[in-house]
Amino acid sequence: MTTTTTAAAAAVNVAAVAQLCAGPRRRKPAAGARVDLRWARLLRLAVVTRVLGVVRDQLLACSSCGGGGGGAARRRYLRLGPPAGANAGPVLSPVDRDDDCAADAEAAAPRDAADDVDNVVSLKVSLLGDCQIGKTSFMVKYVGDDGEDQNGLQMTGLNLMDKMMAVRGAKIAYSIWDVAGDHQSVDHIPIACKDAVAILYMFDLTSRCTLNNIVDWYERARKWNKTAIPILIGTKFDDFAQLPLEMQWTIVNQARAYARAMKATLFFSSATHNINVNKIFKFITAKLFDLPWTVERNLTIGEPIIDF
Repeated sequence: MTTTTTAAAAAVNVAAVAQLCAGPRRRKPAAGARVDLRWARLLRLAVVTRVLGVVRDQLLACSSCGGGGGGAARRRYLRLGPPAGANAGPVLSPVDRDDDCAADAEAAAPRDAADDVDNVVSLKVSLLGDCQIGKTSFMVKYVGDDGEDQNGLQMTGLNLMDKMMAVRGAKIAYSIWDVAGDHQSVDHIPIACKDAVAILYMFDLTSRCTLNNIVDWYERARKWNKTAIPILIGTKFDDFAQLPLEMQWTIVNQARAYARAMKATLFFSSATHNINVNKIFKFITAKLFDLPWTVERNLTIGEPIIDF
């Protein structure tokens, strides 16, 4: 009898210890609690989705100005509206100094008017050509060397400057990329030509070898951008005008032949005397925005050539 009682007590103790070790039994949540938990999860998921959507929209907004280089289709730009009223200013006004246009009529846009414009169209222009042909002087002449409008970055083999201008109520920012003409700078051609709307192939009018090398510059640039507007520019026209007429005739004919092969517009320019410097950027702007272009072709030997 005593043995039976002891065994029963031991069994009860074992069961009690097992229950204590196992802890209290978990109760299944009620149906209402399960619904509340599910709604809480859906709410957290909705908040996270909203945050990710806002981040994605910001990223897309920041990268909306990017474009494709190489063989990608040329990006679409805002079409500028017609002038307001019959007494509106010139088509491409206002811009800075020009060689054959009145400086007062082509003055830069007032800062107050430019500040009222919200839309800024950024246009990239690349300058290619041999060393010591006047690319940097050409760029500085257009941007301005008074330090007020000049905003640039200079690095080994590459020189960048920006120029702001207003056209028919729209603010245009020209980003000009000047690639040095030495062999070490050839690696900068891809980044300089990518997304460019115009590529300026430049040569020294007093050095025929720089004109001959235009073929190589053109072929290198076309590997990375086939949609940019090609423009062939002969620099140092003031020195070129001092050469014998026979030599001028030879160089003019060769330059015109190259321009036809490249399907490019030909300009003779001089940064020293500001000949055709601003006019070239007027031409680019007119081509991009389908604006009227009233410049006349000039094929007179001894004068700055314009052929298109």
